[in-house]
Amino acid sequence: MRRLVIDALEGGGRGHIGSSLSLVEILRVLYDDILRVRPDEPGWPDRDRFILSKGHGCLTWYAVLADKGFFPKEELLRQCRPEAMLGGHPERAHIPGVEASTGSLGHGLSIGIGLALGLRMKASPARVFVATGDGELDEGSVWEGAMHAAKHRLDHLTVLVDYNKLQSYGRVAEVVDLEPLADKWRAFGWAVREVDGHDVDALKAVLSGLPFEQGRPSVLICHTVKGKGFDFAEHNASWHHKARVEAADVARMRDALERA
Repeated sequence: MRRLVIDALEGGGRGHIGSSLSLVEILRVLYDDILRVRPDEPGWPDRDRFILSKGHGCLTWYAVLADKGFFPKEELLRQCRPEAMLGGHPERAHIPGVEASTGSLGHGLSIGIGLALGLRMKASPARVFVATGDGELDEGSVWEGAMHAAKHRLDHLTVLVDYNKLQSYGRVAEVVDLEPLADKWRAFGWAVREVDGHDVDALKAVLSGLPFEQGRPSVLICHTVKGKGFDFAEHNASWHHKARVEAADVARMRDALERA
């Protein structure tokens, strides 16, 4: 998956690298083992809905969607070009498998709540999953949504927090400290679990047990590493986003994967 992320990065010459790499195992497990979706029928009414609220982490999502067959892998090589399907943030009208256009942080959970309420009204078996960033939790709209979801007992709604502890301009603990994060979600009425967000077996095990409690929405706090997989990018805010990726950067990343 990281090789496909590099393909997309090289194709577009830019992107949010660190924010995408912390998501690799989370999205891999979701699409391999948890989500009920049909790549050849993206509008299947009973599909599970997934929203990447931290839309800037879309390089990994694009790689997973391409790998699962929602669109050809060749599209990764055209990412962010003027005529391309794939942009710097996901767009619902252009990309099969994308349920909501995201990028303005703090809105994905509210969209997910609306979908979850609508699915309940239709007596649909579909579930809703929303992936958020940790810096995104600074947005007050997230917590307004959290209260709303608990009030309506949306136990078919799951939030996955990519808790890599590094925002674009500093450590989360220094910008707005989220701790005690698990207790905050519990106080808002959610069933909470925590996991190593890079441990594939642990992710499979915990997500196979949804909902965590009947009558409560679920939140899985995934402890991750920004830039995971490349020692020079891990915990390094300068790799949050690069407006211009040099050929040397791409070569360095490919070499690191070959040596891993």
